[in-house]
Amino acid sequence: MHREAGQAPAVVRAQLERNAEPMRKLGEALRADVPRAVITCARGSSDHAATYGRYLVETRIGVLTASASPSIASVYRTPQQLDGCLFLAISQSGGSPDIVAAAEAARRGGARVVALVNEEESPLARVAHECLPLCAGREESVAATKSYIGSLAALAHLAASWAADEELLAALAGIPALLERAWRLPWDDAVDALREARHLFVIARGVGLGVAQEAALKCKETCGLHAESFSAAEVRHGPQALLQGDFPALVFAQDDETREGVEECARAFVARGVRVITAGLEVPGALALPSIPAHAALQPLLLAQSFYRLANALAVARGLDPDNPPSLRKVTRTL
Repeated sequence: MHREAGQAPAVVRAQLERNAEPMRKLGEALRADVPRAVITCARGSSDHAATYGRYLVETRIGVLTASASPSIASVYRTPQQLDGCLFLAISQSGGSPDIVAAAEAARRGGARVVALVNEEESPLARVAHECLPLCAGREESVAATKSYIGSLAALAHLAASWAADEELLAALAGIPALLERAWRLPWDDAVDALREARHLFVIARGVGLGVAQEAALKCKETCGLHAESFSAAEVRHGPQALLQGDFPALVFAQDDETREGVEECARAFVARGVRVITAGLEVPGALALPSIPAHAALQPLLLAQSFYRLANALAVARGLDPDNPPSLRKVTRTL
């Protein structure tokens, strides 16, 4: 896990070069014939990447985006009318039967199917109208890391190309170097803070929410730490009642319109005596982890990269093997 997460900068650098022309053409096509909706389809870490993609598409392009339930096609076998829709299937392996079935059904239903997939010869890649490779190479650790960062980068590339956003495209070109810096940031204090924790909330908002979802998953699967993710708005509608001194909160923030609300949430938790750990944000009374300034839409990639180093170290500190979580396999073949 540690080795593969550290490869993410090289993955993104190769991916940006490999997909430059396909992304440009796809962006032109989507501007010429704007989809009436975007549908994402994924599981696990890839679905968390889809959350990031949803916020990018809705905030930068203004097209409604929703997550598909693969079981509609794979279990219920219900035909869907998807004429004029863009169907984004995201997968590391491209081999999970339910995701493949959903993509096949979407294509039959009239959608334009685009696969963001690491295995270019996979069944999912063959189903899609267009395949955008993640270029992550072989990923042996059960916990996905570099393929997740690659998925975020591909979604940012797609949104920037579609919106013809030159500022975001230019910022994306510099993200591999920033990922290298993010990988080296010292988050060791968080290992000490979470070593004995039994529960954790991971909180973010907007384009950062998908990274909070991913961090909570990694805490569960690699660290044996029960963690749940929430929007900084949603957590205040009940879940925050659980937070107390021995139930910490990890808070992520990026420099966009959501920052004020996330900061207010973190301040309220500190005032209640909750142990708060922040990244991308400094709040009096909270443990602030270092972060790197960047384009607000890309800051979540950097936070995810720094978190992966933390997750690996935390798993080891808790006496676990982050590469071999119990009861899990690399490819989960759900139906």
